[in-house]
Amino acid sequence: MYTETPQEQVKELLHKAEEAFQYLKGRSAIDRAGLMYAIAAKIEGLGTELIATAMEESHLPEARLIGEKARTVFQWRSYADHIKDGLCFEARIDTAIPDRTPPKPDLRKIKVGVGPVVVFGASNFPFAFSTAGGDTASAIAAGCPVILKAHPGHPKTSALMAEAIFGAIKEEGWHDGIFSHIYGNSNESGAYLVQHPIVKSVAFTGSYGGGKALFDLANQRKEPIPVFAEMGSVNPVFALPEKMATDPRGLANQYLSSLTLGVGQFCTNPGVLIAVKGKDLETFKEVLRQEVLSCPPANMLHAGIAKAYHANSERMLTESTIRVIGKAEQIAAEGQGAALLVETDAKSVVENDALLEEVFGPFGLIVACESEEEMLNIADHIKGQLTITVAATEADAVRHSKLISLLQDKCGRLLFNGMPTGVEVCIAMQHGGPFPATTDARFTSVGSDAVQRFLRPISFQNWPNALLPDALKNENPLGIYRTVNSVLTKDASAL
Repeated sequence: MYTETPQEQVKELLHKAEEAFQYLKGRSAIDRAGLMYAIAAKIEGLGTELIATAMEESHLPEARLIGEKARTVFQWRSYADHIKDGLCFEARIDTAIPDRTPPKPDLRKIKVGVGPVVVFGASNFPFAFSTAGGDTASAIAAGCPVILKAHPGHPKTSALMAEAIFGAIKEEGWHDGIFSHIYGNSNESGAYLVQHPIVKSVAFTGSYGGGKALFDLANQRKEPIPVFAEMGSVNPVFALPEKMATDPRGLANQYLSSLTLGVGQFCTNPGVLIAVKGKDLETFKEVLRQEVLSCPPANMLHAGIAKAYHANSERMLTESTIRVIGKAEQIAAEGQGAALLVETDAKSVVENDALLEEVFGPFGLIVACESEEEMLNIADHIKGQLTITVAATEADAVRHSKLISLLQDKCGRLLFNGMPTGVEVCIAMQHGGPFPATTDARFTSVGSDAVQRFLRPISFQNWPNALLPDALKNENPLGIYRTVNSVLTKDASAL
């Protein structure tokens, strides 16, 4: 049942998606929002079978999956709410001035869907980042059909989510090419999708190797297309001196809790902490050493991830400058991950890029700096990140303004205290960052602004009002926000 979808069948589904894209042009954003509410209701109605199946395939606990299901439903509803007010489509109207020299034309601009989108399901969030996740929801919100490639780590879960989407589309009477669901575990199947001329955009969450390969394929096409790939991050924490002196024990417990949450399988896992040497850092490390002993190993998402975690951990331990701080006392069984904390010095990190490569799992690297200047050197050296956390007092932040200014260039989300593992679904969230965290730092994959990834602008010049898209007509039949002669308004009388 979950064998690779034959290429001929994939080709048929791609052509159906192409038809569906033309169909979607005739349905308004308000119509699409109605479909999205129906999909949300279908997902919400999935019972214990969904949770039980996901638990079996992903090894995630029931409470985590129940929460993730609620988040997924919320994403569909909040993105639907977002497109109804029209702000994301950025309607712009500049009316004509015919008696100007030269005459100014009537110009009206709107953002529209780019076309069929291929979405690769992610492994670490089988609901919220996979088949019915934010990529699928935001592409459909933009007016783009989705061809979803199920993640091989949870095919049954993916099938249940796909059936919910299919059910809503059928019951609402929409074109069945709006959503397609395929299987494929080979590199060739992914390459075929990305290189097919019908496909106009790609969304991916996973490893650097996988995301970069898709990005390169998309840019080698006769018609290059955008790939929005989230490819991992070590999410460094810069612990500033006054904060470290205030409560090294509390900070250590907070850091370890975040590091080991979900067996470290979050894309925002804080894999590196940087601090200045001294007694406070020694206290911090001793608390970590003691606390990590009692961290129980746990099943990772699937055997492949567990195998990679052990291989990457062992690779880090072969580095001559790496020293073990502490590790879980209980030995991990096959398929499990156990917490491991190591340390190194700032000079080694700057000289050896391998030390800042992501180890996906409960692995933490503590970097000890001789001075605050060395901390600044590390900030200058690190590559793009999803998040960076500044553990600081307000006085710390003022004194280290140069560091904080530099860190803003290196991440999509900059935290003041707390830990980065929670990712709120809201319009102000930025879940994306400079390369290599993602392939395009201008966009987010979480929050309703994620819809922007699958939109492009088109301008209409001097068109008769009756022939314009509804969003640009004088009477504003959709009741959306528009910028009319530089004033944001819903009021049709502005024209």
